[in-house]
Amino acid sequence: MNFSMDSFQLDGKVALITGAVHGIGFEIAKSLATAGATIVFNNLTQQSVDTALEKYQQAGIDAHGYVCDVTDEAAVNNLISKIKKEVGSIDILVNNAGIIKRIPMIDMSATDFRQVVDVDLTAPFIMAKAVIPDMIEKGGGKIINICSMMSELGRETVSAYAAAKGGLKMLTKNIASEYGQYNIQCNGIGPGYIATPQTAPLRELQADGERHPFDQFIVGRTPAARWGNPEDLAGPAIFLASKASDFVNGHILYVDGGILAYIGKQP
Repeated sequence: MNFSMDSFQLDGKVALITGAVHGIGFEIAKSLATAGATIVFNNLTQQSVDTALEKYQQAGIDAHGYVCDVTDEAAVNNLISKIKKEVGSIDILVNNAGIIKRIPMIDMSATDFRQVVDVDLTAPFIMAKAVIPDMIEKGGGKIINICSMMSELGRETVSAYAAAKGGLKMLTKNIASEYGQYNIQCNGIGPGYIATPQTAPLRELQADGERHPFDQFIVGRTPAARWGNPEDLAGPAIFLASKASDFVNGHILYVDGGILAYIGKQP
């Protein structure tokens, strides 16, 4: 088969991006819409869904928003059934919803630890489990798990997040191993440090006019010498959601400006 740019087109595909109300998830959803996909997303409250629907409309995207807690298996099953009835069966699942709690490990309660793992690891399992049967029936599908550099690295105060994202990396590989025979590709995207509203306080100038110490650390640690932009994830997302990646399975694509490849400057 000869390659053509049509391999990147997503016309006629239904893409569900969990938690895609802002930041990384919203930008990924916009990129998939640009490639032709019909966008479906969820979040925890009706207010957040309605606000996001306005943002999608302003971007020229006719998205479909639903209220659903992705850690609730019964609610997820109902969501998938409702989407199938109202929009169509899901061709592309992006497990984007996630949380982080920055607490030193010995100060973190088991409840906090479990909550992070529940959202960042158990929920992608629940979501994938819910969509795979229809993907098998229709002859294939795409699952993209939003992993992290913390799938590979450790850092202080993020033990639960790193454990969950490390687990998500291996869940990605296992889904690929178990369901690749059905033409289902499951891959991950591992973002580096991305400039979003959530990270804005870390990038603001200090009262003395100096850059925030964490901002200095990230820029110095990243070969690209900058924070990533949400738009930097658009190309990787389209690739992994499209036919262009049909022989890519169980892979984590790190979009980190080279930070994982870099040992740091020589003193």
